[in-house]
Amino acid sequence: MSYRLGVDVGGTFTDLLLFAEDKGTFWRHKTPSTPHDSSVGILTGVEAVCAKAGITPSDVEIFLHGTTVATNAVLEGKGARVGLIVTQGYRQIMQIARSFVPGGLAGWIVWPKPQPLAALEDTFEIMGRMDARGNELRPIDDDDIRAALLKIKAQGVEALTVSLMNAYLNGAHERRVGELAAEILPDVPVSLSHEVLPEMQEYERTLTTVANAAVRPVVGRYVRNLRAKLRDAGMAGQLSLLRSDGGLMSSEKSEEQPVSLLMSGPAGGVTGAIWVGKNAGIRNILTLDVGGTSTDVALIENLEARRVRTTEVGHLAVRASALDVKTVGAGGGSIAYVPQLTGALRVGPQSAGAVPGPVAYGKGGTLPTVTDANVVLGYLPEALLGGSFKLDRPAAVAAVQTIADALGIDLFEAARGIIDIVNENMFGALRMISVQQGYDPRDFALMGFGGAGPLHVNAVARLMGSWPAVSPVSPGVLCALGDATTRMRTETARSFSKLASDTTVDELCGILRDMADAITADDTEVDFEVDVRYSGQAFEVPMPVTLDALEAEGIANLTRRFDDEHRRLFTFNMDSQHEIVNLRAIGLGKALDLPAARLPEGNGDPCEAKIRDHELWIDGRMQPAVIYDRAKLKAKDVIKGPAIVVEMDSTTLIEADCVATVDHVGNILITLA
Repeated sequence: MSYRLGVDVGGTFTDLLLFAEDKGTFWRHKTPSTPHDSSVGILTGVEAVCAKAGITPSDVEIFLHGTTVATNAVLEGKGARVGLIVTQGYRQIMQIARSFVPGGLAGWIVWPKPQPLAALEDTFEIMGRMDARGNELRPIDDDDIRAALLKIKAQGVEALTVSLMNAYLNGAHERRVGELAAEILPDVPVSLSHEVLPEMQEYERTLTTVANAAVRPVVGRYVRNLRAKLRDAGMAGQLSLLRSDGGLMSSEKSEEQPVSLLMSGPAGGVTGAIWVGKNAGIRNILTLDVGGTSTDVALIENLEARRVRTTEVGHLAVRASALDVKTVGAGGGSIAYVPQLTGALRVGPQSAGAVPGPVAYGKGGTLPTVTDANVVLGYLPEALLGGSFKLDRPAAVAAVQTIADALGIDLFEAARGIIDIVNENMFGALRMISVQQGYDPRDFALMGFGGAGPLHVNAVARLMGSWPAVSPVSPGVLCALGDATTRMRTETARSFSKLASDTTVDELCGILRDMADAITADDTEVDFEVDVRYSGQAFEVPMPVTLDALEAEGIANLTRRFDDEHRRLFTFNMDSQHEIVNLRAIGLGKALDLPAARLPEGNGDPCEAKIRDHELWIDGRMQPAVIYDRAKLKAKDVIKGPAIVVEMDSTTLIEADCVATVDHVGNILITLA
């Protein structure tokens, strides 16, 4: 039997989902994350989930992993010291950057400019130059290159970037620098810009390649360490990592191009939501992935996630394909506090994380968190993870009481205030990926997952007007499910830079076919993207295309579609000519055809799943409620709110004046009564 194991490492918990591909059965497990060394928590979880399935790690053929190692290296400033080689006259390319300052007028006055990932003292120029058509204008000189490399070696850099003018058209000069670097700096990883990002716009290409170099040693060490530990545990199967765009790449490839992993962590939840939506018959979805530290939101239209060509991590914005995910510091571990200066309640972005965690976890936490507020209100029963994880309610009450005392209000009002604020933070993030992108949230269902997503999805759906609010099966490990059910993805890009009016269909299709031939394998399908802009614009919009549509409808249809998308995004069009900027071919591996298991059908009455009667504080008062065991619910069961549905990895809250229905594959669909 063939087994696939999806592993997602979060700030608080590491989630694992083991699939038996032949039967479609799965086993799930959550274990506390180990921030000092993620592989420790992973190995603990691997052994536990394999034991549940009655197999050994050697039986796992494919190990699929979403990781935040690259993300954290950037956010925490722990990337490698990068040396940079550029064309003569371009030494300040990282310092000049783009003339953009975030924020309003105050940003121009007080904005502290971030330090570039490659410092000026570690940047060196070399002779030689390619022209705008990729022809050699001036030759390079080996002695000149060696001199620059020796200076870089003396600086003690840990990674090297080579980014030369117009190298995206002809990488011969960069390849020669790489060859000499292998002699002079044999232990230093080298990133060449024409391999990392073969596209025009020198600053973006340089920045992306420098970012790749900065995280390369960190990611490389992590991947090699994890691979070695898995091999020691007996796992000889394939190890793949989740890319920022929701596809997979081999662990060896991830060591060379880790810049593609910067949004690896959040991508798993989006791909998992697509799988759930496909099986449940829901095509338009807003995702609400609430973990212990943060909330990630994304938009899925017609079972396709929105992708962007820019990955943003902290102040860094690199040119790499990624799912359009927004993140806010709002999670179960987000800390509530009342600043003395304002006297107003604040929640997050500071988090109690995995260590020490919320007060209710009993691991030494002392500061009140969102989880503690949910415990106080009765939304979170006192036993988690199937009863193996006990919560300390008196300690949570004492912690939240400090907030109530600081505000001079009732305990339950203080706890509900914490929940309302964190819900508003999630609401704000969802507006960014829906309303501000030209989408009406009322046309979408809202799917809540992660450990805390189903606790908040009902309330946030009310704010958004997005119904039904969906609690999928195994919401706490949906990111791991996404890791396990996604497929390999490779990209090749080429700059084109021609007016649409000067371009023929035969020319465009010929180049796209050549690009497809370079990546196609027997089990690979190929998608195409064409970046289009108005002539003179500084940015472009990627447009998906097919060869059949291009040949049948011509380039005029492509430009009409671009006009429609531009108007939706920005509310206006321009009279300028259209320009085709970049071409892209995306190779997609064979998709895993894994149907969801169907539930036995019930008569609509969930009484067999009832655990006990309960009380919770909602709508300003204590109200009677019922706690249900999700494992015993049947298809078509109807649950009237207020109610709580518990399972091994998460808890779903159904609010008063709402009603939930269990669908044929076990999803809980909540609507207004």
